[in-house]
Amino acid sequence: MKGILHSRGRLLASAGLALVTTALSAAPAFAQQTDSSATPVVGTATASDTTTDTAAQDIVVTGSLIRRPNLESSSPITAVDSKEFKYQGSTAVEDTLNQLPQFTPDANSNVSNGSDGTANINLRDLGSNRVLILLNGKRLLPTQAVDLNFVPTFLVDRVDVLTGGASAVYGADAVSGVVNFVLKDDLNGVRVNSTYSFFQHNNSDTSLRNLISSSGYDNAPKSVADGGTYEIGAAIGTNFADDRGNVTFFMGNRHSNPILESSRDVSACALNPGDAANSTLSCGGSSNNQYGLFTLLTGPNKGMTLNNMKDGSKTWVPYDSSFAYNYAPTNYFQRSDNRYTAGAFAHYDLSDMFTLYGSFMFMDDHTWSQVAPSAIWQGTTFTINCDNPLMSAQQANLLCGSSAGTSQTENVFIGYRPTSPGSAPRRDDLRHTDYRFTVGLKGEIAPGFTYDFSALRSAVIFDESYKNDIDQNNAANGLQVVNVDGTPTCEAVISGTDPNCVPVDVFGYGTISDAGYSYLYVPSYTHGVNRELVLNSTVNGDLTSYGVVSPWATQGLAFAVGAEHRDEYLDFQADTVAQSKGTSDAHGTINVTEVFTELDLPIIQDMPFAYRLGIDGGFRYSRYTNKGVGDQQSEYKTSTYKAEIAYAPVRDIRFRASYNRAVRSPNISELFGTQGLGNVSADDPCAGSDPVASLSACEASGVTAAQYGSIPQCPADVCVSQYGGNPDVKPEKADTYTIGAVFTPSFAPSLSLSVDYYSIKVKDYISSIDAALTISQCIQSGNPFFCDLFHRDPNSGVLFGTDGYVVGTTQNTGYLKTDGIDFNGNYTFDLSGLGMSNAGKLNFSLVGTYLAHQITEPLPGLGTYDCAGLYGPTCGQPSPHWRHSLRTTWEMPWSHATLSLNWRYKGPVDLTNNQSNPFLSGTTFVYGARIKAYSYFDLAGTVNVMKHFTLRAGINNIFDKDPPALYTAVLSSFGNGNTFPGVYDPLGRKIFVSLTADF
Repeated sequence: MKGILHSRGRLLASAGLALVTTALSAAPAFAQQTDSSATPVVGTATASDTTTDTAAQDIVVTGSLIRRPNLESSSPITAVDSKEFKYQGSTAVEDTLNQLPQFTPDANSNVSNGSDGTANINLRDLGSNRVLILLNGKRLLPTQAVDLNFVPTFLVDRVDVLTGGASAVYGADAVSGVVNFVLKDDLNGVRVNSTYSFFQHNNSDTSLRNLISSSGYDNAPKSVADGGTYEIGAAIGTNFADDRGNVTFFMGNRHSNPILESSRDVSACALNPGDAANSTLSCGGSSNNQYGLFTLLTGPNKGMTLNNMKDGSKTWVPYDSSFAYNYAPTNYFQRSDNRYTAGAFAHYDLSDMFTLYGSFMFMDDHTWSQVAPSAIWQGTTFTINCDNPLMSAQQANLLCGSSAGTSQTENVFIGYRPTSPGSAPRRDDLRHTDYRFTVGLKGEIAPGFTYDFSALRSAVIFDESYKNDIDQNNAANGLQVVNVDGTPTCEAVISGTDPNCVPVDVFGYGTISDAGYSYLYVPSYTHGVNRELVLNSTVNGDLTSYGVVSPWATQGLAFAVGAEHRDEYLDFQADTVAQSKGTSDAHGTINVTEVFTELDLPIIQDMPFAYRLGIDGGFRYSRYTNKGVGDQQSEYKTSTYKAEIAYAPVRDIRFRASYNRAVRSPNISELFGTQGLGNVSADDPCAGSDPVASLSACEASGVTAAQYGSIPQCPADVCVSQYGGNPDVKPEKADTYTIGAVFTPSFAPSLSLSVDYYSIKVKDYISSIDAALTISQCIQSGNPFFCDLFHRDPNSGVLFGTDGYVVGTTQNTGYLKTDGIDFNGNYTFDLSGLGMSNAGKLNFSLVGTYLAHQITEPLPGLGTYDCAGLYGPTCGQPSPHWRHSLRTTWEMPWSHATLSLNWRYKGPVDLTNNQSNPFLSGTTFVYGARIKAYSYFDLAGTVNVMKHFTLRAGINNIFDKDPPALYTAVLSSFGNGNTFPGVYDPLGRKIFVSLTADF
């Protein structure tokens, strides 16, 4: 959602680029590129806490505003080197970060239905909205519109992952931590990088293949090679003015081909329980089927659910599961995507006092999601006249009884999904056009004193067109048909309310005409704009030379002080078709003004039993003003602070501890975001002819006595929830603690180890109540809070369609709490020590996390549940207790070649439904009760070719391990294709080859 017209945005982009290049460029003088990275990371990550950009001679520290040489963070930081992106053949930064055990996958390319086309990351499973994303130390994009597609993968130098709250340093959103992408933005030469990858998979799951074929569905091919993705990027940079300035330009293109769910065993059909004990599998599907389902809501046979015959005859028979539609095959398992990026970075040292710098970045990302064909959906009450000439006599008698052939009308639910020629899958055309400008001035104003004044402007323009979707209003008109001189004619044509109406014949399989399709399919459009302006001024001081020094230390007090102002803007517009489906317009602004300070004080240095002892503290005061439409307005003030201590008794070991009070104010979408309706995995216990829940329990959820026993079940285990913003939401507060140790023994200079305990508790957290939890809590306890969130269809009582849903808009809820232990290790040894002369070196790099607890309190005082070691409808994606990534790399002495093997491990998890906790318990499942531990192995190699070229190739998931095949009913957010594609490798082996040229 964005706020500049396309033409104006491109004009600003051109003007900004011209301004930067005109001010800073000079005659080019090309030379060999200098790698700006000084981080000695060979494997996945290290315990490194600080990195210096040697090319620009500028200190880059994540987690602190103080720019002091050799500053070591007292908060744990994992640094991911650019080599890790190369070893994985990454063309999307989120794919690499999601391999780290600290992350839970979020929005990604394997999500189709419901995707907004963005990519995000989720640190500590506290939500993508609680991790602050930076690029070169400054905010990436507007908070509510962060999209990691914006980051050009081939320019990533490293990624710093800071655990724990950092609101005192960076402001709101840094609750679970900070992820800072550091780019190669100071080249002196030319770099060209190209990467191509694809997936290869052998479909050899005999049990699934037998199930699919016995259900009458097509099996996936025995062997597939698909999903080809290429990325081409080029950057050119040059120093000028005696190396006092540099300008670097880049551009790139990434393209991914789609993958259908029909191409994999795990996803070729929708998986449902195959027996009453839920211990076996069956190929299920949706009751919105291709033959045509009818639930009679009025008339003499009220409550009957009937279906058109499969042979095309206009005859109704009782519905059973054999009519269910297999909606899986046409769904995307990987979305198609085409992304263009471009930009420039520049700086010029006028003097020690004045350095002018700036940047411009642009992205145009166009992606398509695809799901099964649309339908005339159950949940919308349709009216059919009893003299409709398209009905057979048998159908008219069942619907109307003695009134058949008259103008009387009856109400029905219809589930009719056209699949004959003329129909098409639903396709969501998603386009993001992003701009980001920075400009700044920095320098030294006195010995030990520096300043940095900067401005950042970013905009995200979002355009969506949803195609091949049936307009339910047109369907309603097309169902009311009368005979005019022997020609079936819409009553809307006769009355003049819709002269374009075409009769829609749903009373037989494949009986809708081409003209009927053209009338039914109406695209919808939405357009949005997000903008952000950040003005920042920071002054750094080191008082060592002024004598403000502890008597036991050699370095003095260092500080940072500054102010920041942010303006955020949201405007979202939906056309009439989108609004008829439950989407509404939205508009809002947030203005925040902040002042902040940070102190670093070495207390003891180079003393016996106290090699280093120091403390660090920070404070930030913020004032917010929020404005929406009409009288939607709020103001509040918040304060955040931190205290850290580091103690090294000797050079070889350092202990560290930190406390952060983090505050996250609601972002503009959480306050004023559009409200709409969306599908969620859930069942209605009050539905069916023999409901699971009692009448009294169902009455608490809004069911009437007349409806009880005749409410249709949510189709395909999918009910409807209302989502969107809430202007009354208040800030959430978090207390984060870390304590740990770093070992760098002098007897093994290439060995580094760190162990850190973390604890994060978020109070009054901003969220929505999960629909499955709302349903279970209302039915089990009758709690008015949960029961008041039901909005049942007043006519039928259903929880789907446009009038039946569970309210899930944002609000302040209870608390989130997570704690665990991180392990980082890195060791390199020379193979000559084993008697293998001239054999190179071996490097081992480990990142592991033990998750102790993942506790949620949905509402204060109502109890808690712990998702550590679980997965399922309430907890979401799997959260194993132990995860790790262990990379072993052989650095060969020949042609600077390397061979690297990575072991990714994800521990076992149990299903939430089978737990005794009332917040988690639900329908008991034997199948899928436990997902076993998973190990994946990746192999990659690099070699220098001639003087300027580096060739890389690799295979991820060498052994082509299948993901777990799960019931659709136990999936949740980011579940797709009967599995969790962000957690497990869903597509088979990923094979890649890459070539980099440096001149």
